[in-house]
Amino acid sequence: MAEKTADGPMDAGRFAALADAYGSALHRWPQAEQAAALLFAETDEGRAVLRRAGRLDAMLDRHRVEAPSPTLHGAIVALAATEVRQGRRRRFWWMGFGLAGAGLAGAVAGLALVTVVNPDIQSDQYVMDANATSFGDAGPDADPYEEDL
Repeated sequence: MAEKTADGPMDAGRFAALADAYGSALHRWPQAEQAAALLFAETDEGRAVLRRAGRLDAMLDRHRVEAPSPTLHGAIVALAATEVRQGRRRRFWWMGFGLAGAGLAGAVAGLALVTVVNPDIQSDQYVMDANATSFGDAGPDADPYEEDL
């Protein structure tokens, strides 16, 4: 909360707003407001505001919250464990989708590169038959010892 500082004496509205926000203990109030608040607290109106804030402080101090039952505690722990498992499963699937997307992007980039670098060969120039490979003819009448490295 942004605090505005008082340059002069504190007015009743500002004092009541600070008492509602910080309670009746002036040491909990912002440092910039404490000097002016101490002067205003000595007035009748200041004492009335501090008494009202003190009653609210006392009610809040008396309020206690019961500990949760073992059944509620067990239900919360079970729900939390389920949420953790589902979160891990979601992360696993998103990681798989990411890897599949990266692989697909690589395949598309490779296809684009092959298309640009190695344009289509016209069918009237050369036709590959079933026994031909990129390294030469692999047919039954091919010489298996064409080249010695």
